[in-house]
Amino acid sequence: MFKKYFKIGEVIEHSGLSRQVIHNYTQLELIQEAKRTPSGHRLYAEGVFGGLKKIKKLQTKGKTLMEIKKMLNGEN
Repeated sequence: MFKKYFKIGEVIEHSGLSRQVIHNYTQLELIQEAKRTPSGHRLYAEGVFGGLKKIKKLQTKGKTLMEIKKMLNGEN
């Protein structure tokens, strides 16, 4: 089955988040890049959009990024 990968610009366009926010979420391991292009650009799988939606929802409930990371990793 063919997998669709998205460049960071496409993730920004579809999510409405800034490049810096996407970068921060990646660095904090809230989302993961699926792979990189030969020139080193990050590519994200389709599942990134569900993850971003979940992060946004938890933030509206007052959760910090560190709390969200623990929740996404199954920690209490």
